Amino acid sequence: MQSFTFHSPTEIIFGKGEETNTGTLAKKYGGNKIFVVYGGGSVVKSGLLDRVVASLAGMEYCLFGGVQPNPLLSHAREGVQKAIEFGADFILAVGGGSVIDTAKGIAHGAKNPSIDIWKFWKREEIVPASLPIGVVLTISAAGSETSNSAVLTDEVKGEKRGLNTEFNRPCFTIMNPELTYSVPKYHMAAGIADIMMHTMDRYFTQETEANELTDAIAAGLLRTMIKNAPILLDNPTDYNAASEIMWCGSLSHNGITGLGRPFDFSVHGIGTELSGRFDASHGATLTTMWGWWAQYVKDINPARFEKYARDVWGVEGADAGITATVDFFKSIGMPTNFTELGIGVQPDNVIEEMANSAVFYGGRKVGNFKPLEAADVAAVYRLANR
Repeated sequence: MQSFTFHSPTEIIFGKGEETNTGTLAKKYGGNKIFVVYGGGSVVKSGLLDRVVASLAGMEYCLFGGVQPNPLLSHAREGVQKAIEFGADFILAVGGGSVIDTAKGIAHGAKNPSIDIWKFWKREEIVPASLPIGVVLTISAAGSETSNSAVLTDEVKGEKRGLNTEFNRPCFTIMNPELTYSVPKYHMAAGIADIMMHTMDRYFTQETEANELTDAIAAGLLRTMIKNAPILLDNPTDYNAASEIMWCGSLSHNGITGLGRPFDFSVHGIGTELSGRFDASHGATLTTMWGWWAQYVKDINPARFEKYARDVWGVEGADAGITATVDFFKSIGMPTNFTELGIGVQPDNVIEEMANSAVFYGGRKVGNFKPLEAADVAAVYRLANR
C-alpha cells in the first residue's frame, strides 16, 4: 500500500426528516447570511425548499435557483456576483451533484472576487480560500456531497472541466433517502452508474500490491450497488435500497475506495468530453465508454480484471467480468455505445477533436492504468462509435 493522506471532514446527518435541522447546522459552521442554491422546480413542488428555508428562521438568506444538469459556468458566475452583492458568508446547496458543484464554484468565487472562477478549473489559479458549504442531498449520484471534486461546463466553448481541491469538501451533508423518491428512473439509473464508476475508476490501477482492505471496501461497495440497484429501480420508494445506494454514493467519491493507490479516472476523463459536447447525462457517458476502455486496456494487467471479475461478479476471467459489467449497465437502461447514448455515429474529425480536448491538447495523459495519449483516446472513441 502506498503512502496516503485521508481527510474527509464532512459531517454526515443521515435519516428521515433531517432537512429540518439545516439552519442549526449552517449556524454551527458560521453561517449567518445563507446563499441557497437549487435547481429546477422539484425542490419547490415537493415542499423541500420551504422546509429548508423554514429551518433558517432568524437568519438572512438569498435564493438562487435554475441550476441545470451539466452545470454551466455562466450560471455559476452569475451566482458569484449575487452572492457577493448579498454578502453571503455560507453557501447552501439543496439538490444533487450539479447544484452542489455550482455551489462550490460560487463559494470559491465569492471568497475570491478578484479571480474569475474558470481560472481555477483551467488550473491557471489555485483556490486560496473559500466560503463554507452545506448540502441537502436530493439524488444519489455524483458523490459531490463529500468529495473534493467539482465539475463545470463552459457552454460557449463546449468544455467540461473538473476541479479537485480540499476547499470543495462541504462542512455538512444532510442525507434523507426519502428525498430521492421522486427522481426520474433514467436519472436514478445514471446516478447508479456514476456511483459505481467513482469506485471502478479508482479500482483499476497498476499499484495493487498489499492493498487488501481498500480492495475489499471497493468490491463490497460495488456488490452492494449491484444488489440494490434493481430493487430501487423497480420500487423507488424502497427505503432500505435507497439508503444503501445513497450511502454508497458518498463513500464512493470521498476517497476511501482508492486509498493507498493512485487514481485512474480514464473513463471519467473521456466521458466528460461527451457530456460537455453533447450535453449528455454524465452517468450515461460513463457506461457508454467503460466497456470499450476495458477492452482496450485489459491486456496491460489482465490479473487486475480477473480479480475484479471474481470479487465483484463471482465469475472467472477478465472478459467475463467486462461482459457482466456491460450487461448490468444495459439491464438498468444505460447506453453502451454512441448510438444508444443518442448522439449517433460521429465523423472522424469530431473523434479527433474530442480526443485532443481530453488530453488538454497535449498537456496531459488520461489515467494511469494505461496512460492514454490522444491517439489512445481516439481509438477508444472509435470502438464506441457505433
